[in-house]
Amino acid sequence: HGVEQSYETAVEWYRRAADQGDAKAQYNLGVCYQNGHHGVEQNGDLAVEWFRRAADQDYADAQCNLGECYYNGHGVEQSYETAVEWYRRAANQDDAVAQCNLGHCYSNGHGVEQSYEVAVEWYRRAADQGHAKAQCNLGDCYEKGCGVERSYETAVEWYRRAADQGLAVAQCNLGNFYYHGYGIEQSYDTAVEWLRRAADQGNAR
Repeated sequence: HGVEQSYETAVEWYRRAADQGDAKAQYNLGVCYQNGHHGVEQNGDLAVEWFRRAADQDYADAQCNLGECYYNGHGVEQSYETAVEWYRRAANQDDAVAQCNLGHCYSNGHGVEQSYEVAVEWYRRAADQGHAKAQCNLGDCYEKGCGVERSYETAVEWYRRAADQGLAVAQCNLGNFYYHGYGIEQSYDTAVEWLRRAADQGNAR
């Protein structure tokens, strides 16, 4: 009960600061409404409203979340084009999540003209910041030769970085590379080790 009360107090403080124009508080309030956390009921419309207020102040996390709202049609009418606009604004501020999301948009031609080369650029910027999903996506680009010259060796490097951070799909990919000896010395034992780590997270493949 005490914890619940403190959550409500936190939201009250967010709201007060948000009403006074504090971008971080506006963003936090948006997250509360997005997820239905801290004693507030989930409300996509209000989440978007608060994200937008913070995003308009160039708060990168809010710009990225607003982009995700548009991408998925949560609290707003779905629009890949508008999602890309917000992702780009956050990505240009070196927000790694937005950079990875923007890479995904270019990879799939969502809201932009499809380009693996540009996707790779954005994945690399996020990957260099340690973003595990971007590292895995970059590994995938090197594995398939999408936007870069195919290189199993480089794919292994990026899969390993993501796998070391606990990303199940990267662990699975790395396990498969060890199993087949792609870009690395074949080792069934190491393959099983990585595949088991992925399976322990529920990544059955």
